[in-house]
Amino acid sequence: MNPRECREYLGRLQQFGVKLGLENIATLLEALGRPHLGFPSVHVAGTNGKGSVAAMLEGILRAGGYRTGLYTSPHLAGVEERVRVDGQDIGGRTFRALLGRVRDAADGLTARGRLDYHPTYFEALTALAFCHFERRKVDIAVVETGLGGRFDATNVVVPLASVITTVARDHEPQLGTALRSIAFEKAGIIKAGVPVVCGVRGGPAFQEIRRRAVERAAPLIRALGPGRRLETRRTARGYRFLYEGERASYAFTPALAGRHQGANAAVAIATAEVLGAVWRPVAKAAVLKGLREARWEGRLETVSARPRVVLDGAHNEEGARALAGYIREVLGRRVVLVFAALKDKDIRSMARLLFPRAETLILTGVPGERGAGPAEIAAAAPAFARRARLEPDVASAVRLALEASSGRVPVVIAGSLYLVGEVKRLRLFG
Repeated sequence: MNPRECREYLGRLQQFGVKLGLENIATLLEALGRPHLGFPSVHVAGTNGKGSVAAMLEGILRAGGYRTGLYTSPHLAGVEERVRVDGQDIGGRTFRALLGRVRDAADGLTARGRLDYHPTYFEALTALAFCHFERRKVDIAVVETGLGGRFDATNVVVPLASVITTVARDHEPQLGTALRSIAFEKAGIIKAGVPVVCGVRGGPAFQEIRRRAVERAAPLIRALGPGRRLETRRTARGYRFLYEGERASYAFTPALAGRHQGANAAVAIATAEVLGAVWRPVAKAAVLKGLREARWEGRLETVSARPRVVLDGAHNEEGARALAGYIREVLGRRVVLVFAALKDKDIRSMARLLFPRAETLILTGVPGERGAGPAEIAAAAPAFARRARLEPDVASAVRLALEASSGRVPVVIAGSLYLVGEVKRLRLFG
């Protein structure tokens, strides 16, 4: 498969949209030789924080000397970012070769009437990732769900540990509006007898996760529960955390910015401790090194120093709340905000949290039919519409923001990972 064939095939796959269910992916993986069973794994779900937790945990395991796989979504600038071994994106040639293998298997199954529908974009990439991890003989892979958990294509793995980071409202058409129903979908990754690490602190979401764990006889580890204390201290470099785990105390300043990363790190540490008990040892020094060096692009990522420009994929209310806290506590002043969002997001709630933190507000859009236009965003936040500048073109919106900054006022580009990805793709900051 050459680069053009690869692009065209991925484009065709996207027309199939999102289909929740495991029958198709299971059949496809069977035809590929069950690659998902060829390596140990950790399965990570959650509304917010799952990407950060996955990145931190992969960094911890790699610091411990293990060959790691990491599967995440969505990507920012290039689809190869989703599949990594030892911190390195899958190469383009390998990606195309494996995609060709997946395509041939899918076409053969379709011709024989073995599939209910053609594999989706996410199913094909999930199968590709598992083939790559098996081929590279990873010691362990950290696998992030795409949507929900119960019917997510990644839910065919049999992990050493399951992880649920947080539960909040997002993807409501697919997962429901009540926290308990959303938690039910995410708790679908819990397997019989497999430990589950939970970052949810209480309420109906935690009750649902606990109910599922009991039902499946899965040991439940509360990363932020009784006996596990997380202390936070503000420093000139960001935040310093002290976490009392099951086996040790950990004092650290993570590479990932923001107060909320302390709770994410606690979940990653608790998972590493579980792996030390059920799999292989993970030294405290590796935990600290992994947290100190883990990188996760597009999450409070500083891409320019003067003016300071921060990219953040805050794509729902909880993400917006974390970003608003960062602007208030770390940047310490109102900012130039470039904002875009998808149509199916709660734009009104995100605007309520973020727009008051902007001295200059620029509304833009993201490529594709799912993106809300600047006028749609303004209509969803009428209290701020009169002072907003509308610029549909992302590059032009960023140029306006830099002009408004005059090199002094921090610029924050946020509201959707697709916006962050477009900024990355355009290479506006090197």
